[in-house]
Amino acid sequence: MPMLTRRHAIGLMAAAPAPLILPRFAIAQGDDRPSITVAVQKIANSNTLETLREQSNVGTRTFYSYAETLIDMDWAGDLSLRPGLATAWRRIDERTVELTLREGVRFHNGDLMTAEDVAFSFGPERMWGGATEAGAKGLFGSVTGGAAGREAPAEVVAVAKRGFPALDRVEVVDPRTVRFVNRTPDVTLEGRISRNIGVVVSRRAFAEASSWLEWARRPVGTGPYRVGEFRPDQVLVLEAFDEYWGGRPPLKQIRFVEVPEVASRINGLRSGEYDFACDIPPDQIAEIERDPRHEVVGGLITNHRMTVFDKNHPQLANPLVRRAMTHAIDRQAIVDALWGGRTQVPRGLQFEFYGDLFQADWAVPAYDPAEARRLVKQSGYAGDPIPYRLLSNYYTNQVATAQVLVESWREIGLNVEIQMKENFPQVLEKGATRAVRDWSNSAPFNDPVSSLVAQHGPTGQQWQIGEWRNDEMGTLSAEMETSTDRDRRRKAFRRMLEICEREDPAYTVLHQTANFTAKRRDIQWRAAQSFVMDFRGRNWGGMRS
Repeated sequence: MPMLTRRHAIGLMAAAPAPLILPRFAIAQGDDRPSITVAVQKIANSNTLETLREQSNVGTRTFYSYAETLIDMDWAGDLSLRPGLATAWRRIDERTVELTLREGVRFHNGDLMTAEDVAFSFGPERMWGGATEAGAKGLFGSVTGGAAGREAPAEVVAVAKRGFPALDRVEVVDPRTVRFVNRTPDVTLEGRISRNIGVVVSRRAFAEASSWLEWARRPVGTGPYRVGEFRPDQVLVLEAFDEYWGGRPPLKQIRFVEVPEVASRINGLRSGEYDFACDIPPDQIAEIERDPRHEVVGGLITNHRMTVFDKNHPQLANPLVRRAMTHAIDRQAIVDALWGGRTQVPRGLQFEFYGDLFQADWAVPAYDPAEARRLVKQSGYAGDPIPYRLLSNYYTNQVATAQVLVESWREIGLNVEIQMKENFPQVLEKGATRAVRDWSNSAPFNDPVSSLVAQHGPTGQQWQIGEWRNDEMGTLSAEMETSTDRDRRRKAFRRMLEICEREDPAYTVLHQTANFTAKRRDIQWRAAQSFVMDFRGRNWGGMRS
């Protein structure tokens, strides 16, 4: 085969267009509300719908329809916090937030939501695998029950610890009031409560499930749609819950259908089999919109695409090699060629909605091949292969981007070899070939602890799977999580960026994620600044006649 150059790799584009076929729209008999079908590349990485287990880009799309949080996020607007299952909240002190619960909220089993359900949702049985948070020993492997028994899997405890690292308890003050009490001060507690791991679920339904897996595949929440059918790797059917506190849902049924191939999702949209098609590559947008029946919506979201390093691999133990890899990447060329300029190179792992914590003068490592070659030479790298574990376009343009990166690294003298994997467990599996992989990082609320600390600090995935750690980063993470001094937190955040992106690279940011969804043009619906798909009444404008 001819050698792939960086110029050729960067020009690779997605699938060819398909023939046009007339659309259809499903109308259920006896109900004038429409039913829709959404084609997604994957429904859930964990094959469950429990948000404490399904922490993924793909799982984020569906949870909003069947489960809700106490504090909501305005994902289609200004990203501000707003009332959800709680109508109001207030600070009692640096460790305590009190929330007023919404009246008349029903679960999908017909039960009224109570303060006890809220306390249970954040309590030992659901979050800590039957133990108290303080008694959960470790994060991976300490909980033994899992799918076959009543106890939650160890991964659930890990996510709970990551989301609420110092939660002491949730107190029931009265039937309409609860208090979240932390062991340490935490200025981000309201943001943590808004995360999807904090959905409120039915205590009775959890207790009645025969196993944790049964519960996780059919959770009972308060959303406008309840789980009707879930066949892992195939389809998720959500049905209207007409006792929803927010009013009668606008749709009778939502079907999320797993369609891994981009071309198949687009073809299904054109034929009328699907009403929405997710994860559309930018190079397909113009072709889709040539048909006046269809349009593509979406744009930048609060997520960054990145490449992650395992510093324990012999070829990456020297930080000079990892630093060289960060300087070899022409990020703007990737944005221009593979994304048509529809996304941007961010200022490292941060977002402007962090407010005054945002480091406006920060930048990702500069594209500097000469400096990259110098670092490779200085490192003493001898040419041994560096494995790069890859999934087949789990992320939009993933394979084309990987080809660009491999050629960029080849040009500075690094021998990086792609190893295609079928799923994330294979990508994350510890072993001699774990060195470089792809990932993304979301900011579920407006503070660096939601992204940098949560994923790369002591409770984050990189540390917990033994991929990367840095003791100073651990100390600074604790500072970010417990300090109430804005200036100290800002300085700590900057130092963490210096460590993780320049001195001892844990990752390198490639670009901000842009999320595009193709849909029927006559459907009035707003895309979010997230992977979230919101089909509640306020976000569904019906169909134009």
